[in-house]
Amino acid sequence: MQIEIYGLSANEKQISVELMAVCDSFSSLLWDVEFYQCGSFEVYIAASPQNVEIFQLGRIVGRDDDNEHFGIIESMKIETDAENGDYLTISGRFLTCLLECRIIYPTFSANNTYENIVRNVLSRNAISAGIRSIPGLSMGTVSEACWQRKTRLQVSYDNLMEWLYTICETIGGSVNIRLNGNSLKYDLFEGTDRNILQDTNPHIVFSNSYNNLLSFFYVADNSKQKNFAYVLGSGEGAARKRTTYFSGTEPTYLDRYEVYVDERNTSQDEDVTDDEYLEILKKQRCGKYDNSTDSIGVHHRCVFHAISV
Repeated sequence: MQIEIYGLSANEKQISVELMAVCDSFSSLLWDVEFYQCGSFEVYIAASPQNVEIFQLGRIVGRDDDNEHFGIIESMKIETDAENGDYLTISGRFLTCLLECRIIYPTFSANNTYENIVRNVLSRNAISAGIRSIPGLSMGTVSEACWQRKTRLQVSYDNLMEWLYTICETIGGSVNIRLNGNSLKYDLFEGTDRNILQDTNPHIVFSNSYNNLLSFFYVADNSKQKNFAYVLGSGEGAARKRTTYFSGTEPTYLDRYEVYVDERNTSQDEDVTDDEYLEILKKQRCGKYDNSTDSIGVHHRCVFHAISV
């Protein structure tokens, strides 16, 4: 496996990508592909003058065996070690992090499929957005049915990347931005269920017995658990629109953990009924809090360090 390093330049409408170097002399490479958040990478390599020149901030890193994921160098650290020599630690995130540079502005409201909603939001804030446009970015492929589900929503001033991954987790899809020549393509897709409880797709099992697991840890933490939300929307005082949210059966007594959610910035359009507006408030709550430290439910985290094959 080799690392490819590309130079990136851009004007107002397009990008230009140039292969600067190919490297296979690195000591280690971490290539962390995520589903509900932006993936990342880290390269550990000798700090030779040539490598210091090659691995510059803002350049793109790829792998010759992966044409879907490309990272932007965001950090470079040089460490001096009298015994082992000088080393570079190069790290960054995959190209989807470009969307983190934009917010959703102004307020966007829609009653449509998730695919069309994402298309419109990205078009208004990152593609056909004047000086806010990300050069070279355009729609790639859309696969699987989850993106064809319909919803009604409203969003204002959210970070574009964070909002998009919130949508992904809501519907079970994901997003990726890849290099395609001198352009950037964003793809919308759905994961493949490979757990051992289904028989449709081949299973993937990580186990010491298969020699494909380096380490494993599991964490369950309910110290910041919230499972009942009071959601308040537009209006003032007693006239303010309000609803509640919980998952499953309403929690009671010592099993009830309440949180207040302020959605005053989610306005009610003229064609939206009160009942529809309250449902929008619930969806806004789900998107903003389900994966935060104020999340509904217990936080579970399971991490595998597996051997790439």
